[in-house]
Amino acid sequence: MIKQALFFFFLTLLSSYSLFAQKGSIVTVKGYAPSYVGKTVSIMGIEDYLSMNEVQLASTTVTSDSTFSVSFYITETQKIIIHPGKNKSYLYIQPNATYDLYLPEKDKYEPYRPSGNSIEVTFFDLDSNDINFKILQFQRWMDGFASDSYYLKNTKPLEFAAKLDEFKANAEKQYKTDTNSYFQTFVKFSVASLDNIQNAAERNRYEKHDFYIKPSIVSYKNDAYMGYISAFYEKIVPRLSTETNTNVYQSLLKSSPTLIMRALGSEYTLINMRVREIVMIKALSEEFYSKDFPQTNILTVLDSVANHSLFEANAIIARNMLNRLTQLVAGGKAPDFVLKNDKNETKVLTNYSKKYVYLHFYDPTSQKSEIEVPPLIDMYKTYKEDVTFITIYPDTISASVQSSSFLKSIPWEKCAASSSNPIWKNYRIESFPSYVLIDGYGYVVEAPALGPLPDGQYQTIDRTFFYIQKVNKEMQER
Repeated sequence: MIKQALFFFFLTLLSSYSLFAQKGSIVTVKGYAPSYVGKTVSIMGIEDYLSMNEVQLASTTVTSDSTFSVSFYITETQKIIIHPGKNKSYLYIQPNATYDLYLPEKDKYEPYRPSGNSIEVTFFDLDSNDINFKILQFQRWMDGFASDSYYLKNTKPLEFAAKLDEFKANAEKQYKTDTNSYFQTFVKFSVASLDNIQNAAERNRYEKHDFYIKPSIVSYKNDAYMGYISAFYEKIVPRLSTETNTNVYQSLLKSSPTLIMRALGSEYTLINMRVREIVMIKALSEEFYSKDFPQTNILTVLDSVANHSLFEANAIIARNMLNRLTQLVAGGKAPDFVLKNDKNETKVLTNYSKKYVYLHFYDPTSQKSEIEVPPLIDMYKTYKEDVTFITIYPDTISASVQSSSFLKSIPWEKCAASSSNPIWKNYRIESFPSYVLIDGYGYVVEAPALGPLPDGQYQTIDRTFFYIQKVNKEMQER
């Protein structure tokens, strides 16, 4: 009986250890944020550096005494984004570390941005062995080199190249005994980014590939490594040989990631299959709006990589890139929605196919929103046969406002949407009034679209509506 009890005790202990090992090591982020009392502080990880998709790692609320604290698990050193309210800043975190921060409000000289401003955190008692301390120290050194030597790039390119080689040698000597692999990679590819500066004495691509990329493992969570990869393979398709370019295009027409990978394999700097697949994802995303490559085929290939890649990290990149390309961007598929109109009818995007749709996001209590309604009504009278107008407003406004004569004066379809309705997030509505124009096939034409009143460049949506009406008329006459 005792043996059996001991067996179950050790089994439970082993299970707990395995679970902890899977989760990783704990990290604590705490600090002082007097400008954000009562607001949420979110800790976001960067899932991949091509799509820049953020995933929430943890969140907490700033208490009445202006302090906050949150703990969570990580498996490796990485860069994170900290969001106090809407604002944001960056820092690096490593396993088993505690970070004590001061989160300031936005710089008073920086204009307010509805989506949030960038701020700069201050560290308290930062250990000299911490990744942030090392990176900040190295970046000051590198910035000093750039400010002292950059002027030589065009006037004395050979001298610039010699100074760059000297800086590289000094950096390698300075940090060769450092055992932090994340930092070693960060230093190597930060220096590589300097080596990527265009100048008359620059090394050729093959030299850079063999020195930096070829001997290095793919470091998905290292922003210096991924930044270099992104810059090195920027717009790779136009730089391929004519034969390789043609093979890539023909393979895309067949929607075959295998054939595209095989075609890219003839490019020497893509001999590493893991890197090659990353570059394929990047290249296809760059060509998505070029009109030279069929968008449907690109989406099919990315979907295939997302579901069948041999490399899980590449599958995540492909999945995130697929989502990004189909989000609210001009030329991308408009997000679907479910709304109840003023006749209590349920409406979705496909109900408005074959005709342009002009979404008008509106707050009846806002004076700016009210000012824009009369000229919008005038445009509706002119273009209603060619464009469907839909007004969407928050359902949180009072019943008296909802029944007001002003709201009733809008002659087109109106829909009240709850704060939890995905339409606000999917269409990125941060202020009122806002507009989005969608074509008859469900693709975004403008987001945000122009309104009925002139913007800073004296433009309105009227010109776009005029051309839509003109094209429709010409098609009808034919």
